[in-house]
Amino acid sequence: RDSLPENPHIYDFSDICSATNNFRSNRFSSSSASSSWLCNLQGKQVVIFQRKMRRPIELADLVHKLSVICRSHHSSLIKLLGVSLSGNYVYLVYEYVHGVNLRDCLRNPKNPSFTVLSSWISRMQIAADIASGLDYIHHCSGLETSFTHNHIKITSIIVAEGSLMAKICHFGTAELCGEVTKDEESSKTLGRSKSKVMKIEGTRGYMAPELQFTGLVTQKCDVYAFGVVILELLSGKEALKFLVDEESGGYQRVSVIDTAREAAAGGSAGVRTWIDRRLKDSFPVDVAEKMVLVALECVEEDPKKRPDMDKVAGQVSKLYLESKNWADNIGLPTDISVSIAPR
Repeated sequence: RDSLPENPHIYDFSDICSATNNFRSNRFSSSSASSSWLCNLQGKQVVIFQRKMRRPIELADLVHKLSVICRSHHSSLIKLLGVSLSGNYVYLVYEYVHGVNLRDCLRNPKNPSFTVLSSWISRMQIAADIASGLDYIHHCSGLETSFTHNHIKITSIIVAEGSLMAKICHFGTAELCGEVTKDEESSKTLGRSKSKVMKIEGTRGYMAPELQFTGLVTQKCDVYAFGVVILELLSGKEALKFLVDEESGGYQRVSVIDTAREAAAGGSAGVRTWIDRRLKDSFPVDVAEKMVLVALECVEEDPKKRPDMDKVAGQVSKLYLESKNWADNIGLPTDISVSIAPR
């Protein structure tokens, strides 16, 4: 019973102000799109995100969407507990999960040679968790509806302390902040958005090509971003970076998608050298090659060529089981729990 979602709350704004000490408490995180605070609200440790409303939302519509989102229950999703509205801002209250984001698990600037995800199984577990959670968002089994996430990126995945299970943040943000409309959800043709006030929400490296062109958020944009995250997970490299070209004095664009395509073109040998070297060559090369191909299918330029998440989740789950069989056959432990504290 304790694990089941509670009734959704529409919190009084005064409760949000009190919990955050009138927003003077130390911020949990901050970006150009949102700020957040880790605090206690009505006896629970929560994270409160402040986001600007992209479109106005009727109270009845807000209550309906909130009730559906808060009824969702999946081990790979961080629960939304409720919201509060004030002016042009919405405050989303999520449960707090003790852990760190996937980027910090993979890339520690103070110790680049160390990663807590040092085994192939741990990374396949992460991939399977994300795929399963995103599939649930898109199809919401039992809730008779579907959603678009629109914020899939490596920093939106929390790796829980101890279990190393992945949990997706920000489920419901796109719907409750007005980033997705019914017209966009049902849009069958791609064309530039007619909205004069709509600002494209996205992060460089994770935005699908059609999102940059049309401004329309679809589930296929989520599939694209998922593919990028998986390529980062397998390689340990950034989604996109720019390196100084000493000869020309300009910048060289390095995309994890481009390097993955080059590796896949080289077959097993190419993939083997492309996979994160911190795994020390201890992984099933055939499974790794299949995973790269699944991710590359997700980042196809044409959204019609990208698979739906139910298909992707099935493929990743199958490859996770193949990885467990491989680990069992060579005698590797598959149920590792470690600390993700900095070292």
